[in-house]
Amino acid sequence: MKTLKFNTNIKCGGCLQQVTPKLNEVAGNGRWQVDLADPRKVLTVETDSSNEESIVSAVREAGFEAQAV
Repeated sequence: MKTLKFNTNIKCGGCLQQVTPKLNEVAGNGRWQVDLADPRKVLTVETDSSNEESIVSAVREAGFEAQAV
């Protein structure tokens, strides 16, 4: 298992609701989290099979940005 980290512009609970279906589809339910207390809004994904590109793409499809740390 590997851990991927991304800086995002996900800012609030409403943003999380928008991105949740996309990230659950790519990474899996309960396999990711966004630290809203961190100014960088770090998205952490625990995965066996997803790659950085698929995570970034899922976040963009939801209307947000993600950049690998």
